[in-house]
Amino acid sequence: MTITASILVLLFLAVTFVQSAYDKVFGWQGNVEWLKGHFANTSLLKNNVPFALGVILILELATSVLTLVGCAQLLINGDRIFGYYGAVLACITLIFLLLGQRL
Repeated sequence: MTITASILVLLFLAVTFVQSAYDKVFGWQGNVEWLKGHFANTSLLKNNVPFALGVILILELATSVLTLVGCAQLLINGDRIFGYYGAVLACITLIFLLLGQRL
């Protein structure tokens, strides 16, 4: 993959997760209340919404940092290690989000 394509993918992931983490940090209570209603009929998540949201928030913040640092690293020295781990963590975070929606 070219550096340009790699940077575009990492920026896409960074924007996605920075925005999502921002929304969670600055709208925590609203998110918790909405998710409690959303998961009210599940046995696994209905009593664990704040904890689960916190886990997702930490994953999103870590993904944001790794993808942004990955972009900088690509531009500065062409290395891809932070971008690689950012992309892997983005996949893990999305898997958690999708699994949560299926419960």
